Amino acid sequence: MTAVTTTPPPRLPVRDKAEARDRAWGGVSPMLTRLAAERATGVLVRERGTLHLAEGRVVHAESPEAPGLGELLTARGTLDADTWHQAVAQAQGVTGAALLLAERNLLTRGELELSHLEALYDAAYFALSPSSSPGRFRYVGAEEAPGVHPVAVAALEHETLRRRDLLHRVWPDPASDHAPLHRASSLGAPSLTARQRAVLDRVDGVRAAPDIARAIGRPAFHTLVDVRRLAAAGLVTCGAPRPVTPPQSTDPDITLLKRLRDALESL
Repeated sequence: MTAVTTTPPPRLPVRDKAEARDRAWGGVSPMLTRLAAERATGVLVRERGTLHLAEGRVVHAESPEAPGLGELLTARGTLDADTWHQAVAQAQGVTGAALLLAERNLLTRGELELSHLEALYDAAYFALSPSSSPGRFRYVGAEEAPGVHPVAVAALEHETLRRRDLLHRVWPDPASDHAPLHRASSLGAPSLTARQRAVLDRVDGVRAAPDIARAIGRPAFHTLVDVRRLAAAGLVTCGAPRPVTPPQSTDPDITLLKRLRDALESL
């Protein structure tokens, strides 16, 4: 009996997720990619937000569409508003204020880092949104850019793209992200989570998703997810509310009374 040997098939390549992520970064903001490569320190101003860099890493982010670090801390009861405002005045900045409060043991280091990262990623999502105008960068000295927990640009862009994809999968129409929200019919509505109920309770035809996020003291991106889920369920719309049309009666006596009332009102 002759044994037949064959050449084993080649091993399938194993994708290095970290390497793939690093290769893919740079598609969100080419200017930010260049600044990271040159280890720049300064402030990148974009149409919908601002990123603060120190040696090519993001140390702080701000956007008018996202609650800031102070708003998140005070809304949760971690700090009272007066303590936060005094720290900002003394430190002349949000990041410096947070570090000052940690030095005074008014914030634990864990609370500081978690809240800082939450606010940074939240604001950066909006700051890195596609824009119609180019960004502007202002170089500053390293002493002017204190950082709590610097974030690599590659990690920030990766998370921004992940969040865009998540929103698209929840509900592909972005109109509900910025327009005033209106309640729709709740007939046959699915059961809501506590977070979704808190969002829906503040839908009043005037507030947009970022306004609701500030009202409830939560990150704006988390609120966008809930708003899109409510939109997908048909519970909110972002257009003008439709006028309510009363049902037509088939009772001849009621119809006659309605005609008489309309005639009297026209006199």
